[in-house]
Amino acid sequence: MKEYELDKRRWVIGGVAIAVVVMYIIRLFYLQIMSPDYKKNADSNAFLKKVEYPSRGIISDRNGKLLVYNKPSYDIMVVMNEVGNQQDSLQVLDTLEFCRTLDITPDFFERRMSDIKDRSKNPGYSPYTQQVFMSQLSDQEFSIFNEKSYRFPGFYIQKRSVRQYEYPNAALVLGDVAEVSSAEIKKDDYYQPGDYIGKVGVESSYETYLRGKKGVQVLLRDSRGRIQGNYQNGEYDTQPTPGKNLTLSIDIELQSLGERLMEGKLGSIVAIEPSTGEILCLVSSPSYDPQMMIGRQRGKNHMALSRDPMKPLLNRAIMGTYPPGSTFKTSQALTFLSEDIITEATNYPCHRGFVYSGMRVGCHGHGSPLSLIPAIGTSCNGYFCWGLYHMLTDKKYNGVSNAMNVWRDYMVSMGFGYKLGVDLPGEARGMIPNGDFYDNAFKNGWNALGVISIAIGQGEVTLTPLQIANLGATIANRGYYITPHVVKEIEDTPLDSLYTVKHYTKAPRSAYELVVQGMRRAVQAGTCRRANRSDYAVCGKTGTAQNRGRDHSAFMGFAPMEDPQIAIAVYVENGGFGATFGVPIGALMMEQYIKGKLSSSSESQAASIQRNHINYGKADR
Repeated sequence: MKEYELDKRRWVIGGVAIAVVVMYIIRLFYLQIMSPDYKKNADSNAFLKKVEYPSRGIISDRNGKLLVYNKPSYDIMVVMNEVGNQQDSLQVLDTLEFCRTLDITPDFFERRMSDIKDRSKNPGYSPYTQQVFMSQLSDQEFSIFNEKSYRFPGFYIQKRSVRQYEYPNAALVLGDVAEVSSAEIKKDDYYQPGDYIGKVGVESSYETYLRGKKGVQVLLRDSRGRIQGNYQNGEYDTQPTPGKNLTLSIDIELQSLGERLMEGKLGSIVAIEPSTGEILCLVSSPSYDPQMMIGRQRGKNHMALSRDPMKPLLNRAIMGTYPPGSTFKTSQALTFLSEDIITEATNYPCHRGFVYSGMRVGCHGHGSPLSLIPAIGTSCNGYFCWGLYHMLTDKKYNGVSNAMNVWRDYMVSMGFGYKLGVDLPGEARGMIPNGDFYDNAFKNGWNALGVISIAIGQGEVTLTPLQIANLGATIANRGYYITPHVVKEIEDTPLDSLYTVKHYTKAPRSAYELVVQGMRRAVQAGTCRRANRSDYAVCGKTGTAQNRGRDHSAFMGFAPMEDPQIAIAVYVENGGFGATFGVPIGALMMEQYIKGKLSSSSESQAASIQRNHINYGKADR
């Protein structure tokens, strides 16, 4: 019995011993074979994997003029495991000399080294890989550091490039490039701490095309950590692939003129080539010189711009939402014609406005009654209020809410109420109400008179300047638009089909032809007479949008009438009547694009508008 119990104990003890040995074997196998830590240690002792950054794609305007290119720059990289103030280091880092060489303080050095090792700020940190210590050194700073670099173990020079801008224009279209954030690293594993990424504008929306593909150079170290050259003569090196070049649809000369004309004003100018949807200019005012967003002063400059009460970082062309005012009447004419609410010959009275059942919407003096084409030409408020009233009260819709939904469908088909899909980040959608909106807003019921102001682009309706310009392009095309876009060509790559497909609205071509006649009447004998010319036919529509302060000045038009080359929207915040700023600015922009330059008299007019600044108070902003 005792021998049996002894045998059992032997088996138990033996089993425990075997289990312990097996556990140690498994652990050793994991640490030495499966775990990357030892491999990293071994590789870091023998190799230095140096990232080779590709050149970023250059950007040109539609006429081949260079807008954005690259300039060599230098970063100081650090491998923490090699910094020469560690116990196992073969050379001690002279921190004071290092700081003097880079013209930094010891406090900055300590903070920067701490930040690099802080995984909450630098989630991709590894002591065995290169980390950015300081970026974008000038040629002079590089030369000084390069002479002494052998004295600073663990620090290396990485050649990079920074963006340079040929023109001080189109900052919000082009965008800028800056160091990648931790959130962006988590989103895309292409990036490592210290990499650059497009932040806004084209640099952001076309980042994957512009950035190219990184390469890697594998360098061999000796026992003292000194670089001995490429490992196996570069057999395992990979070459970087340059980013793709972009050709924008922007005409930089037109863009420059637009920014001149908008000096001292808040607002936007958007011009589109109707037949292609290509954006010819996208002006947001105020703006800034894109050169401010390069170099180590970028952060300081960005902070100053973000604190500016005039909001120069806001792209008003695609982010600003405004009441469209009388430019919106063209969409109402198209809807009423399509729904047989009116015909070309329908006459409505205007007693200095729409007057009915105690409701009054004012209007300026003109003949009455009048039909559609002169109503567009004189921008009659009464005419379009009557049109909407008759549509919303028509029994065929079986209720005002259903009628409003039909109206909404026409507006959406024209590109309102939702994002158009421009190839720039941050586009706003604007506001187009529907029946449900008013059902929820007016719990006790509502009727046509309560919402009548939307007929003249007021009330709840808001559009972006891009959407107003697209309305002009759609009318110029007699019923369709192509999604507006700022990139004309990508090197060796076709454009997304979104930017080549025609979008037809719910209104027929016959309705558009009548609206074109009305817009031509506005230029020849109506509110847009300052845009009239003898050498090509301009079609236009003013807008004076009511505001809490001074009215906004707007213009929407296109030219020439029969072979449209440009459609344009001008929106000047608190600029007064549409004819005050909107019309003359729009006329000058169309002349610049169609003729290639301004006449001497037009240049004088442009200089006068440029000097005519608007005094914005707190109420206006």
